[in-house]
Amino acid sequence: MKALETSLVLAETATEPSDEALCRAFLAGEEAAFGTLVERHRALVFSLMRRYTARPEDAADLAQQAFLRALETSRRVFSRWSPSGPAPFRAWLIRIALNLAKNHARQGRRWLRAVEQPEPQAPGESAQEALERTEREQRVRAAVLTLPRRQREVLTLRVDGGLGFRDIAGTLGITETNAKVNFHHAVKRLRAQVAALSEEER
Repeated sequence: MKALETSLVLAETATEPSDEALCRAFLAGEEAAFGTLVERHRALVFSLMRRYTARPEDAADLAQQAFLRALETSRRVFSRWSPSGPAPFRAWLIRIALNLAKNHARQGRRWLRAVEQPEPQAPGESAQEALERTEREQRVRAAVLTLPRRQREVLTLRVDGGLGFRDIAGTLGITETNAKVNFHHAVKRLRAQVAALSEEER
């Protein structure tokens, strides 16, 4: 009977089950459903973590911690969501990831070393092009790290997470207008800082 329920849940969409369907399937006993959720959101969580870490390896470790924490509490959390309503899995996962990332950042401010870490050379790039690209990325990253906390969170969710302002507002517990205002100020401040740094280097 449980297998039949699981099959019906996963059959809600022909090819790509929704997050809601996967959450319900996981509750019905389909362990692989959670693995599908992990694969679907792995890149998003990693990109969010990368904003708060010095190295890609640190971001990967934090992303793994986020998914493990989500797995540990998933059955309890999923069961509280309305069976007929949307399952806010992505927003819930992002909150877990952001909390871990901010805790990591507070522990010695290790993410400040990110401005000193060169990125690997892209295929086909000359050494000079790679150097210039790395310098541009370092300027932008250094500027992002100086943003107020809320502006940095909104910018990260919008740019790295690809979330709309409504989703950002729900994730951070602020209004949609507040999310838009913070994003506007973050972009304006970044442009001014990067332009000033570029001018100083001339």
